[in-house]
Amino acid sequence: PYLERLSKEGDAGRKKITGYTRYGTIALSLIQGFAIAVGLESMAAPNGQPIVISTLSPWAFRALTVITLTAGTAFLMWVGEQISERGIGNGISLLIFAGIVVGIPGAVINSIRLVQDNVLSPLVLTVVGLLMIVVIFLVIFAETAYRKIPVQYAKRMQGNRMFGGQSSHLPLKINTAGVIPPIFASSILAFPATITGFITIPWVQAVGSQLLPGRMLYNFLFALMIFFFAFFYTAITFNPVKIAEEMKRHGGYIPGIRPGKKTAEYVNLVLSRLTFGGATYLAIVCLVPYILFDLFDIPFFFGGTALLIVVGVGLDLVRQIEAFLLNQNYDGFMKKTKRRQMRSAALRL
Repeated sequence: PYLERLSKEGDAGRKKITGYTRYGTIALSLIQGFAIAVGLESMAAPNGQPIVISTLSPWAFRALTVITLTAGTAFLMWVGEQISERGIGNGISLLIFAGIVVGIPGAVINSIRLVQDNVLSPLVLTVVGLLMIVVIFLVIFAETAYRKIPVQYAKRMQGNRMFGGQSSHLPLKINTAGVIPPIFASSILAFPATITGFITIPWVQAVGSQLLPGRMLYNFLFALMIFFFAFFYTAITFNPVKIAEEMKRHGGYIPGIRPGKKTAEYVNLVLSRLTFGGATYLAIVCLVPYILFDLFDIPFFFGGTALLIVVGVGLDLVRQIEAFLLNQNYDGFMKKTKRRQMRSAALRL
């Protein structure tokens, strides 16, 4: 509720939210940096020699590692904010997008080498490639699909003029939460797995081994958290009661549904069904690669979360570039937009 009030305060509220986000990012960077430093100290080469050979004391090495990683995180956060303010698209999302895309050529080359060395069957590689193409089309369809709820506006007199009487629609996305649920779920599941790595108690290590990606317990908890965060994030970002009030204030109503409370209940019902379908789609896209690649014993994979980020950010970037071109030149680069503009011009003639 407090963040919701801040979001309604305009630029001042958004600046406060941005400040809280920065402080939270720095705090998480400090914790994660310390965990990485301790983890590096505990790692050893196959010959038993530690991988960290430093003349510094253990605490000095940990402090230097934490400072370096935190400073790098702060710099990337600043770069992302500059891209958001001065460029096109969300800066942080574009940085994550670039980090994933830059590894694709290396993965392709590694796959070809595995086939050449007879480590991987050409048939399996072909099946995996076709599966990735199908998943990409599924993600594009799900991220661009909408459920349109028809909205009718009643006619009303203002002075000597008649207003209203138009029909419109309320668009609801299948996946309102976007890529947030799998990111949150994977981050939360990574934390206990990291902690159990520092504890030598046998049963704790056994539990930690089951929290590794691809294991049965991990897959179950991952899917459960995806559903939870999908509904949680949708409930935070979309308010059916507010939508119903705005619709009623402007004289709008859904045919067959009474304005006000009934409209809010209907929108909430439709949104809940869409969110369930969207969460199911997210769980399938994120978990199927783990399961299939484990069955085929493939030594590499392109994660479902990374695929969602690449496709989602790519689609958002294309939309924003299209909107920018239409605003500047009144001419976009997408065929659908050009056809729509030509049709409108023909109707005016």
